[in-house]
Amino acid sequence: MSLESELFAWLHDRLPPDPKLTVGLGDDGAVLPRSHGADTVITTDMLNDGVDFLLAEVEPQVVGHKALAVNLSDLAAMAARPVSAFVSLVLPRGGSPPQSPLELAIGLYTGMLPLAARFNISIAGGDTNSWDGPLALSLTAVGHTTEGGPLTRCGAQAGDQLLVTGRLGGSILGRHLQVEPRIEEALLLNERYSLHAGIDISDGLALDASRLVQASGVGAFIDTSQVPLAPAAEQLSQRDGRSAVEHALSDGEDFELLLAVPARVAEQILADQPLQVPVTRIGEIVADPGLWQVGSGAVPIPLEPCGYEHQGDKS
Repeated sequence: MSLESELFAWLHDRLPPDPKLTVGLGDDGAVLPRSHGADTVITTDMLNDGVDFLLAEVEPQVVGHKALAVNLSDLAAMAARPVSAFVSLVLPRGGSPPQSPLELAIGLYTGMLPLAARFNISIAGGDTNSWDGPLALSLTAVGHTTEGGPLTRCGAQAGDQLLVTGRLGGSILGRHLQVEPRIEEALLLNERYSLHAGIDISDGLALDASRLVQASGVGAFIDTSQVPLAPAAEQLSQRDGRSAVEHALSDGEDFELLLAVPARVAEQILADQPLQVPVTRIGEIVADPGLWQVGSGAVPIPLEPCGYEHQGDKS
């Protein structure tokens, strides 16, 4: 029996029939019935050993969790409810000693399945292959919009307030693997409040803020004195001499939500604090394109959109 067949047999025994799928795992393609007037949101992300994780230092279950979670974070950024995921694996031919390729694949799925169950997601298909290189995973996640419609990067308007969930910086000390996609938070905010634009902070607050304002054709002031700092940002600051704020601006892999919200709505959200994590105002959208840093009474200065950018050809 081939590696792919063995892995399929293992999955078949662990994935129950799902009413969300007309045709599920095992055919040439999955069939999802048309949702009740909802639009479909599709996102994909690839993770590689040596770039997004170090397989020699972490368990495959941790890698599997992260691979699914980062895709769900993209759905959260668009306030879409997750429906299904497709998983493609390129496994090292020799596995990850002492684990065989099959054991490695099972470990990856073992990390994904609890997260899939938590958000009622069908693992609807994918592909499995092996080669002489390192582990690579490509996941595609499918979601449906809700009544509030999709949240995009391009709706920010001058006068909007910039809000962020959670705390930022220092993710490399562990949060970069223990990703918590803000699905429930995004759905709740999009249902209760009028939001103009949003993005998840995957590559750093400064870089992702610059992407949001560029897409919207506006600019933003970031009040660095108000950026909520994770304890890990302070810990890293003590080690490397960079300020905790610098870590919050550029470390990336926080996977929190950055939202552009009308001023009156922002005041209501800040007063309500409707989430299990804090919501903090960190700046304001302005008409002039660009990104500026402001502090306590300081004159605004340009803020470099620094963060993690994947290298390679752009298509």
